[in-house]
Amino acid sequence: MSFIKNIHQQAKSDKQKIVLPEGTELRTIKAAPLILEKGIADVVLLGEEKEIREISLEHGVDLDGAEIINPVESDKLEEYGETYYELRKHRDITEEEALEQVKDPLYFASMMVEKGEADGKVAGAENATGNVLKAAIKIIGTKEGISVISGALVMIVGDKDYGEDGVLVFGDCAVNPNPDAEQLAEIAVSSAQTANNLTKIDPKVAMLSFSTNGSAQHESVDKVVDAIAKAKELDPELEIDGEMQADAALVPKVAKTKYPESEIAGEANVLVFPNLEAANIGYKLVQRLAHAEAIGPILQGIAKPVNDLSRGCNVQDIVNVAAITAVQAQNC
Repeated sequence: MSFIKNIHQQAKSDKQKIVLPEGTELRTIKAAPLILEKGIADVVLLGEEKEIREISLEHGVDLDGAEIINPVESDKLEEYGETYYELRKHRDITEEEALEQVKDPLYFASMMVEKGEADGKVAGAENATGNVLKAAIKIIGTKEGISVISGALVMIVGDKDYGEDGVLVFGDCAVNPNPDAEQLAEIAVSSAQTANNLTKIDPKVAMLSFSTNGSAQHESVDKVVDAIAKAKELDPELEIDGEMQADAALVPKVAKTKYPESEIAGEANVLVFPNLEAANIGYKLVQRLAHAEAIGPILQGIAKPVNDLSRGCNVQDIVNVAAITAVQAQNC
């Protein structure tokens, strides 16, 4: 069974409620009935109901079964405004400004998730990543012990010798340009959790570098070494090792030569890159040269599930990300 089919099956096994704040966006409207038909999740669309119905009618989309909420007219608006004011009053926001802010569907959706009235949120088809993240950070915040939000990619390669039967998780491929040691440690812990929750693999984390086990001396190597120690403090049960080069992480024969004392080297299925530049280059090389499937980025580190879409996404992308978000919600 493919990764996506497996995710769909997991989502169906314990149905969650996913809120789609971009309820008047056509691809989102088209995705909603597919999510419902497949039994992936219950769906809430945010926006003016008349506008949503008109768009769906014009394009022949049946929204039967989808809940539609207009934030501006919701009976929850005042409660959400009061909660947001309490969360942000230290930033000198007024009660009126707080009420106005939660009329924004991104903020209203985040508040639904925070209040437990939705289990996860998917947005980004028409909103920039920064706006999606800002609403989530201000209202939902990060997981206990985690201060940084990051993005993982599930990479599926044809050669089953790599990772876990060809499945690997790469992090952070989306958010942090140059994480420090503490942030890198948190990314490692979050990426391992993503691997376990979404792929059910036993995560074996390799912290990547241009050096393997002290073969080179540089401040960027020191950062990775420091991050490993911090990651072990955050999660003493985490199987993690490094610093190591990518070939030592993935190829048993190379690992025996370069890093024979490591139990992770040659067996890694979670690769943590030292910075976003390396991660972006690395995953795109694997995607193109190895004809790998790259799924994500999947946001991690947020206290409750929120995921960001590419503004170039298609309808199926929205369906799949909704399924991933639902599975994340099952593990909260």
